[in-house]
Amino acid sequence: MILPASKPAVIVVSSHVAAGAVGNRAAVFALERLGFPVVAVPTVTLSWHPGEGPATRIVPPDSAFATLVDDIIGADWLDEVGGVLSGYLGAPAQAAAVASLVAAVKRRNSEARYLCDPVTGDAGGPYVDADIVAAIGERLLPHADMATPNRHELGLLSGARVVDEATLIAAAQRTGVSEVLVTSAFAEPGTAANLLVTPDGVRRAHHGATPQAPNGTGDLLAALYLGHRLDGRPAPEAFGRAVGSTLRLVEMAGGGARLPLAEGQAALVEAAWTVPVETIR
Repeated sequence: MILPASKPAVIVVSSHVAAGAVGNRAAVFALERLGFPVVAVPTVTLSWHPGEGPATRIVPPDSAFATLVDDIIGADWLDEVGGVLSGYLGAPAQAAAVASLVAAVKRRNSEARYLCDPVTGDAGGPYVDADIVAAIGERLLPHADMATPNRHELGLLSGARVVDEATLIAAAQRTGVSEVLVTSAFAEPGTAANLLVTPDGVRRAHHGATPQAPNGTGDLLAALYLGHRLDGRPAPEAFGRAVGSTLRLVEMAGGGARLPLAEGQAALVEAAWTVPVETIR
């Protein structure tokens, strides 16, 4: 056993920073605050988010990363795992190891869910090599039950020209993933929007735009959405709660570079921060 718990364990595979609130630091905190035991697997270790200044970057050798993942695959507690979340990858070969991990978890627990957060770029363009983008698209998305790309990442992965809401929705549907939560969707001036594209419709959660968001919002949102889905909440409710909690921490950051996870942790679990969700298709 990992720990006596009433909830399934979650494996989070993403970046780790010594200081800050991005990657595993954000996702693990959120999931543990929701009551899930978490196994954290670092794909890369950094001093802090590179946006805060020059940071040492340590990527494990491909063989070492694969061996670590194999250890987890062989663990006698693997059937306790109910969810896997993958985020930033440090090297293309890591995708194959993550795919093997997801397959092993689902063999041991057929109800386990996998969320792929394809952390590859933003409005400024891609910030990982093209071979990492390809590895995520070819090795990970086909196994995902959920995905949380921003609209720029969706364009990169789909190869589609995403120019408006209609092409964004079409690109999300072409991924083949059942639940695609798209952040940084198209919105009216002064507002921000997120879309949830599922087989039974398309839903939008929008709110006032914030002048500057801290780093790690995507990592936090992905973890919260997965956690709420594992708690049995319907996709639209999980969507509204995840967006609302993330927005609350963005507001609390007050333009700072880091999410105030400790100070704002109550907002991660309180339904009061749910954002309204509307069905648009």
